[in-house]
Amino acid sequence: MPTTTVTSRYQITLPAEVRRALGIKPGDVLEVGVEEGRIVLKITRPPVREVLARLARETRGELETLGEAAGTDAAAYVRELRGNDDDL
Repeated sequence: MPTTTVTSRYQITLPAEVRRALGIKPGDVLEVGVEEGRIVLKITRPPVREVLARLARETRGELETLGEAAGTDAAAYVRELRGNDDDL
């Protein structure tokens, strides 16, 4: 089992093999608890809907540019599939 040392500021470094095994990346949030005398760390992941919403906000310009370059319009495509011009 890998070990780590508590610094004078009460910080620890997670060993690389543990980070790799759990896919922990910089910026990830860990819940910290105590269970039966043990420190327990749990990775908290945002809901998929939140991640997708953030991604859409952050890439809106790029997606519009890509759609224009490709000559596509998602809303028009869906209307075409539906066979009408109703709003989505």
